[in-house]
Amino acid sequence: MASIQSIVLRGSMHIAKGVVIVGRQHKNVSRMRHSFERITHRLPMPPQVHFSPFFAGNTEASWFLPQVADPHKVILFLHGGGYATGSINTAKSLIAKIALETGIKAIAINYRLAPEHPFPAALQDSVAIYEYLLNQGYLPQNICIAGSSAGGGLALSTLQALKINNTALPAVAVCLSPWTDLAGTGKSVKNNARKDPMLIAKLIPEWATQYAGKETLFNPLISPLYGNAAGLPPTLLQVGTHEILLDDSVRYAEMARNHGVDVTLEVWQNMIHGWQLHWGLLPEANRAIGNIARFIHRHMHVNPLLSAKNTDTI
Repeated sequence: MASIQSIVLRGSMHIAKGVVIVGRQHKNVSRMRHSFERITHRLPMPPQVHFSPFFAGNTEASWFLPQVADPHKVILFLHGGGYATGSINTAKSLIAKIALETGIKAIAINYRLAPEHPFPAALQDSVAIYEYLLNQGYLPQNICIAGSSAGGGLALSTLQALKINNTALPAVAVCLSPWTDLAGTGKSVKNNARKDPMLIAKLIPEWATQYAGKETLFNPLISPLYGNAAGLPPTLLQVGTHEILLDDSVRYAEMARNHGVDVTLEVWQNMIHGWQLHWGLLPEANRAIGNIARFIHRHMHVNPLLSAKNTDTI
C-alpha cells in the first residue's frame, strides 16, 4: 500500500503536469530546463556529503564525498532529463543520498544535451568519464555505473559501448526507471499515460528523435533494449507501476536475463517516475535507496559499516 505522502505527491504532480501542458512549457526546451532546475533545487542535501565541482577535460563534473568512504570505490551517476534537460544539480540530492547510504564517493557530469548536441555526444561524454576514472587508477571491479531515466538508459548504452571497445566493464549497474526504448514500443507508454504524473507520453517521439538525430531509434547505443547484453555486469532496475517507462525496465530485464545477465528487477507498486528523488518525504524512496545500497554492497564487497558511520554523524 502506498504511503499517504506518495499519494499526496502523486496528486500534486498531476496538477503540475496539467499546468505544463496547458501552458505549453514542454514546447520550449530552455523553459523546461529552467523549471527542472528550479524544482529540484528545493530537494534536500545530506550535510555529511561534500559537493566538489571540477572539470574533467572540457566536461563539467562533480565529486560527492561522504565523510566516511571507501577510498578505492566509486559510483558514476548519470542524471536524467530526456537527454534534453537535467544536470548535475537536478540529480544532486539523489546522488548525495546514494553516496551517503553506500559509503562510496560518487561522480557526476553535465553531459552534452540535445537538441544542440544529438547522439552520440552524451554517450561520448559518459564513456570519456568512465575512462577518466580508469586513468585515475580506479579498477573496473571497484566502479558502479548508475543513472536515472535517460541517464539510466545512457548507463546501459555506455556498457554496450565499452563492450564494443573491449574496455573492462564496471562491477555493477544500477538503473532507476531507465529509458531503454526510445522507439516507445512498450505498452505502458499508452496504458500508463494518464497514470504517470511526471512524463508526457506524446513527447516520447519528439524527444527521442531530437536525441537520435539521423540515427535509427533501434540502435542499441541509443535504445539499449535492442542490444546484446551478454557479458554485462549484475544490474539492478527499479521502476514504478505508474510510469510510462514501466515496460522499458520489464522488457530490458527479460532481454538481459535471456543473455545471461544477473538482473534484479524491482517493480514498485503505485510509484511514480523518479520517486527516489523524494527521499526527504517518501518512505518508499528511502526503502528504494536502501535496496540500492545493499545491492552495491553485495556486488562490490563494500563494508556496510562505512555507511553506518556516515549516518551515525547525523
